[in-house]
Amino acid sequence: MAQTISIGATQHIDLLKARLGRKLNFFEGNGLKVVFEERPAGRLTFLSCRLTGHGSYIYTREEDCWTAFRQFLADIISDLILNHWEENLLKDIIRENYYYFDAQERKIIYNYALHHVHSDEESRLYTIYTSNRKSKILQKVMDFLHHNNSVVIDGFIRFRLKEYLSELREAADKAVDDYLMEREYQEFIQLLKYFVDVQEPRAEVVNILVNGVGNFKLYDEKMEPIKNDYMEGFVVELVDNEINYEDLVISALITIAPKNIVLHYKDDCGKSTTIDTIEGVFAGRVRECAGCNLCRGN
Repeated sequence: MAQTISIGATQHIDLLKARLGRKLNFFEGNGLKVVFEERPAGRLTFLSCRLTGHGSYIYTREEDCWTAFRQFLADIISDLILNHWEENLLKDIIRENYYYFDAQERKIIYNYALHHVHSDEESRLYTIYTSNRKSKILQKVMDFLHHNNSVVIDGFIRFRLKEYLSELREAADKAVDDYLMEREYQEFIQLLKYFVDVQEPRAEVVNILVNGVGNFKLYDEKMEPIKNDYMEGFVVELVDNEINYEDLVISALITIAPKNIVLHYKDDCGKSTTIDTIEGVFAGRVRECAGCNLCRGN
């Protein structure tokens, strides 16, 4: 028995050889031998993998040996595509489709895209999600090697994994949306910071109590509730006005422009986007209370 599969690629050939070498003990332990031969061909490098010898009791037929060897190679190729080609594929998609962003912006978009590729599913289902992605690619590689003894990984991805490439393009599109939203948000934060910086502080300290359902209560430095008239009409009856509650809190704080803000968390309440905004607008003025009567009070 002597059968050969040739694998060509523009990149990661050394990695491919290393992965193959680490797993060949299984075949050699069953009376099989794999011989590698590497040859360049322009931008491509081909690695010929020749299977020789006769299997032991595990593989009683030559056909079974050859099937197992194809599956062995397909598993390595699909793993390399997911864990090594994917990053460059994403970068190429972003560079080709969003060339009008500069290098730093494309880097940010790339990181957002990676997040979408790896975290579209719930974290507890991540392993299953990744396994499903690989199984789809693995099956396509197996089908191809069943009818062909030569594969160029770059061309295989381009012409045989169109659904997979479509998923990467969708992740890139979502990443651009994320980046534009984040950029708009940061511009908004900078505008609010300007409003705060150009006016005189109207309070030394504002204490903010955040409860478990995301409501905010504002107190002055004497721990007395801040009156509505003190905020010059910004705090109004929400029942009669279509004003977002979180926006209302931010507006009130900008009006007061306190020198310092102390955050008090109640009922193990975690941070919210509103708190993030407050910390962005009042950078350097915000701190968290280590524990006081307001935090522990009813």
